[in-house]
Amino acid sequence: MASWLDTIGSWLFKYSPRAFARGEFVTAPVVPAIALVVAAVVVIVLIALTHARLRTLPGRDRAVLGTLRSLAVLLVVGCLFRPGLVIAAAVPQRNVLAVLFDDSRSMRIADASSGNAAPAADTTVTAGSRLAAVQRVFADSSALMRELGSRFALRRFRFAAGATPVRTSDDVSASGTRSDLALALQDVRQDLDGMPLAGIVLVTDGADNGRNSMDDALLALRAQRVPVYTVGVGQERFARDVAIERVQAPRRLLNGAAGVVEIDVRLRGVGEARVPLTLEADGRVVATETVVTPARGDLASVRLRIPPLAPGVHRLALRVRPLPNEVVTQNNEWQTSLEVRSGPDRVLYVEGEPRPEFAFLRRAVNEDSAVHVVGLMRSAERKYLRLGVRDSLELLNGFPTTREELFGYRGIILGSVEAAFFDGEQLRMLADFVSVRGGSLLVLGARASLSEGGFAGTPLADVLPLTLTRGDINVDGPALAVQVRPTRAGEVHPALQLRESLGASRSRWDSLPPLTLVNQIGALRAGATTLLSGRTDDGRSDVPILAWQRYGRGMSAVFTAQDSWLWRMDAGIAVDDRTHQTFWRQMIRWLVDDVPAPFEVTATPARVAPGETVTLRAQVATTRFDDVNDADVMATVTGPAGTRETLALEWSLRDDGSYTARFTPRDTGRYTVDALARTARDSTQAVTTTVLVDERGADVAQAELRAPLLRRIADETGGRYYPIDGAGALADDAVYTNAGVTVREAKDLWDMPVVFLLLALLLGTEWGYRRWRGLA
Repeated sequence: MASWLDTIGSWLFKYSPRAFARGEFVTAPVVPAIALVVAAVVVIVLIALTHARLRTLPGRDRAVLGTLRSLAVLLVVGCLFRPGLVIAAAVPQRNVLAVLFDDSRSMRIADASSGNAAPAADTTVTAGSRLAAVQRVFADSSALMRELGSRFALRRFRFAAGATPVRTSDDVSASGTRSDLALALQDVRQDLDGMPLAGIVLVTDGADNGRNSMDDALLALRAQRVPVYTVGVGQERFARDVAIERVQAPRRLLNGAAGVVEIDVRLRGVGEARVPLTLEADGRVVATETVVTPARGDLASVRLRIPPLAPGVHRLALRVRPLPNEVVTQNNEWQTSLEVRSGPDRVLYVEGEPRPEFAFLRRAVNEDSAVHVVGLMRSAERKYLRLGVRDSLELLNGFPTTREELFGYRGIILGSVEAAFFDGEQLRMLADFVSVRGGSLLVLGARASLSEGGFAGTPLADVLPLTLTRGDINVDGPALAVQVRPTRAGEVHPALQLRESLGASRSRWDSLPPLTLVNQIGALRAGATTLLSGRTDDGRSDVPILAWQRYGRGMSAVFTAQDSWLWRMDAGIAVDDRTHQTFWRQMIRWLVDDVPAPFEVTATPARVAPGETVTLRAQVATTRFDDVNDADVMATVTGPAGTRETLALEWSLRDDGSYTARFTPRDTGRYTVDALARTARDSTQAVTTTVLVDERGADVAQAELRAPLLRRIADETGGRYYPIDGAGALADDAVYTNAGVTVREAKDLWDMPVVFLLLALLLGTEWGYRRWRGLA
């Protein structure tokens, strides 16, 4: 039916709708345009006057006949304007058309078959799969590819994480674990740079889960006026499916630390059924939860706690039990690797006066082998109590005066110490400790801290998540009692989990005794997050107690209460209660978890399929965290079977201190990457990371056809979106383009068949009306 309508439309209007959409309308009147306008006005006025004098006719007849005659005159005058369409069309066989085939595992889903058979997601390519539909429509012998081949020089690519050339669509195996549409478009544009690229055909289900910016990719294509014609494959909505769509899990934890995994589970066609969700670590179930369909929508959010694990690399797996007759089962599982570091990570705690908070905080983390808190307390003018130092020389003269010494710590805690305790260079070093070194800074509430400590206007003021005002040290001022409660963000934060389950942790927070504040609390900065808030006796419930923000490469936080030790010594706290200890252990671990080392290596992506390229990126710096561009960086990749491959990472010209290399894993299992960096001073640094290689695709988490994304890509580049069944119109549409080698043709529109049919219709209608009314 659609083909007949397209044929009739093309005959009536001479050209395809694509030509009208891409063409430029022009006119070439036979006489000056003003003369045609005046003549049309004069003729219409004469028609009106003539029909007005026909008093023997009723007013309705005169109006109908006058209108029909005037429309006919206007149509003739319009033809005398000689309207035309200037079209830029690709010169046959002088341009390149790139055809990209999605090679990710979601293309194996069998939802492209006809009939009422239930879709499936087999591990092999079936006759009704998306890939089979693509290979049928885009086979070399198909009418579409023959037509495109007669007009363009075709270049075929397959893509998952990146695009690689292929000879035919039969070379696509749907084995990739992700779909990076932006990277694929970027790769094709760069590979065909310098060639007359007339357009790109993107054949995919739109399951984009890449890390590259789609906006940047489309901007580059628009700048070169290259249209993208998107062809969508698959169903836009599954009738019955349970899918793990989004997971946020930590990649690294300290030994003994617990973590939290946030999961979004989509439930379709489940009804009131309860679906079990399990979290496994190395094949052992460590957490379970029951998922139910939410009252609104079909996306349920679940949080599971990762218990403390032994040092090393662990394989985490989330699994949802498949439903009977479920559409896709591959998206019921999600896996990743978790690295547990042994530590200890060193944290410097600076106090300006003896107070209980100093002693109780250090005592809370004293037995934690993963963190080591070094204490520096001013006991008198220029005299300091040093606790937990490595040797007799560490902190001998007080707070560090060099970047090397300060940057050796991963976190800094400032207690009741005023800004005058530091000189100007030390304050700047503290700011650089966060922004350049990537360390974490925690400032505690106290009588000589924050605004009362004179930190407003110092380099440290902009680092903190709360604004500061100028104030005096609060010596005898009153303390404000607050009942501390976690915010919605704090309830699920790993550092604030006081019990093994989220519900039990929430109950414990509700039962803790109040703390006190002695500082003027400023406003929360844009981009900062409040994790703990306080409720005062006068009803105020939004007092920030714990707030944090990212600053440069690191983070800063403020804990405004001055006496968290009450959670250990209050009369209502049991002797064997470990709430205070748990709180500060997890707080210190949170501070140091993501702090970078001078030498770090990351693998992107961290989970791939066999044959998919992995990019290794190393960042090399000195102990002062100055980037090093002349290092010798080597990496040894060890496969699951014990095979070894040595790679030399090359310096990236774009970023200082950055080195990259690529490798392609062939076997399933865990790959270990041991990297070594040597600088000009012969100093050596080593680091290890891992890559998980399996057959399960990350893109099946959102396996439904994402037609809105494909329409957006087409619209923003001047292309067009087609469902796979309507891809036949692509051959005619792709000809009209402004990219590549084109010829501009001026085509007349006044002689279109529809114009003459319309004129005949107007005159025939006038004659028929006269006959009907007995006026002929």
